[in-house]
Amino acid sequence: MRTTLPRPEYPRPQLRRGRWHSLNGTWSFAYDDNDRGRARGWQHLRAHDLDIGSGPLTHRIVVPFCPQSPLSGIGDASFHDVAWYARTFIGPRRSDRERVVLHFGAVDYRAAVWVNGQLVATHEGGHTPFHADITDVLSATDNVLVVRAEDPGSDPTIPRGKQDWHQRPSHTFYGRTTGIWQTVWLEVVDRTHVSDLRLEPDVDAAALHAVVHLAGWEPGTHLRIVATSQGRPAGAATVAAATDEPQVTVPLGEAPLRVWAPQHPALYDLTVEVVDAAGQVRDRVTSYVGMRKVDVAGDRLLLNGSPLYLRLVLDQGYWPDGLLTAPSDEALRRDIKLALAMGFNGARKHQKVEDPRWLYWADRLGFLVFGEMANAHRFSARYVQRITREWQEVIARDYNHPSLIAWVPINESFGCRSLAPDQRTPVGPFQAHHASAMYFLTKSLDPTRPALSNDGWEHTHSDLCTVHDYRGPEALADRFGSVGRLLTAPDHGMRVYADGHGHRGQPILVTEYGGIFRDTPVDGFDYAVVDSDEDFLVRLRALTSALLESPIVSGLCYTQLSDVEHERNGLLTADRTPKIDLARVRDVIAAPHTGTAGGDIHAH
Repeated sequence: MRTTLPRPEYPRPQLRRGRWHSLNGTWSFAYDDNDRGRARGWQHLRAHDLDIGSGPLTHRIVVPFCPQSPLSGIGDASFHDVAWYARTFIGPRRSDRERVVLHFGAVDYRAAVWVNGQLVATHEGGHTPFHADITDVLSATDNVLVVRAEDPGSDPTIPRGKQDWHQRPSHTFYGRTTGIWQTVWLEVVDRTHVSDLRLEPDVDAAALHAVVHLAGWEPGTHLRIVATSQGRPAGAATVAAATDEPQVTVPLGEAPLRVWAPQHPALYDLTVEVVDAAGQVRDRVTSYVGMRKVDVAGDRLLLNGSPLYLRLVLDQGYWPDGLLTAPSDEALRRDIKLALAMGFNGARKHQKVEDPRWLYWADRLGFLVFGEMANAHRFSARYVQRITREWQEVIARDYNHPSLIAWVPINESFGCRSLAPDQRTPVGPFQAHHASAMYFLTKSLDPTRPALSNDGWEHTHSDLCTVHDYRGPEALADRFGSVGRLLTAPDHGMRVYADGHGHRGQPILVTEYGGIFRDTPVDGFDYAVVDSDEDFLVRLRALTSALLESPIVSGLCYTQLSDVEHERNGLLTADRTPKIDLARVRDVIAAPHTGTAGGDIHAH
């Protein structure tokens, strides 16, 4: 069991405050396999009930690591659909105007939260944050925080990404995560404070447009935003907040404007202040913005008006000791540094809504990201309700990250079939309507980025044409030799476009290829297997060259960054040890793009 505070860094890097307190660490814990905890009053536990051996929560768990993970101190991978957590905390000191807000980064899948026996929050969705104002239920001494997490492990209509819904994970699916898996923390705020911040970089006008959401708005409130660049003033604006959602435009007076791009990830630091009618600062938060724009022009993807050739790596975001939760902030940063060292300029964060700290490091290091939803695996009306609700929360959470350049709500028709994903029958019109709805929902919430309906095949409406193909170099060269061949030669029995839809000249990306195993794979994998480092590099070069030389391909994504459990086809082992010399991989991935499609903005 850990003695130091796990994951101590501030968890929400784009809306930071000084007064906060982490609740990570050791909590009391118990499974509730018969779901009797509420009937037995576990939500009303008192402080003395949490003493070792005296109450119903007899185990100890290290938050924010899930009970299936070794780092939690439990390491139980079997099915337990209901789990309870509890701990005590001292309420922070505050003035009469101030409020105490309790935050959860993510709880998988359904959460109910009580403080001192009072229900303060419920939330459904295993990957998105939620919070509660708990001021009015706090006591002056010990406070008891109780969480009930429900995660129906065998329900395939829950958006779960790569978490397997069978007892034993197999093929391309991995171990489950139940309950708390991101940081829990307290924050002290004024009753009038910034609750959310939406940043709209306007590169053409050299200005930042911000929409600020104010909780506890009062008449006479003003909003002030100050931007700095490398420690020097870059722009400022003050407006009267006539409503609880004021809009502010901050001119950025530097000449020239410092734009964000992989080779120079320039960021402007922001300070946002809420000022009352008497001129007193009631709330101050800090943030940052990257001034960049993403466009699609014909068959090219543009970043800041220049053609961009994508060299992505598929990143599952799993760790052997923490599963979905990285063991440290440095582990998140190191994954990106290793990918950059291998010549990649970005990643598909595959079937996972990653910890915001990973996106923070992508912003800082100049690493492009395809933001992806964790999909369900069987179609139903309930599934549609679940994914559309949670996807909106994902977009709201990650909207401000400059590194994020495209949205991927669905992968390989996951969730769009009435059967499991290995039953590869073409989707019907009803499911195709769902894929289209996800595209239009995404565009209605964020018109500034390209969005897909479905990554890999069976596209309906998509701003990019993305294709998955794990065949050999000769087959890749033939299939991607022309648009006509691509559209008439199905892979895996799946066509690039669903019935009634077709290619309209969008950029073509191969967003999964490779998957080379250095070891003999377990049953169920049909990727290539090589016997030596030299054979690996020969195969990698042949596959990658076939795409770099294609006249129609505008970017690629190699599978995959690291091994995950039984899927051992990573460039790194599961503990992030390189299998192949990084510089030799870089020589292949960063080789010149000689095709006529796309551009060639490198990582560094």
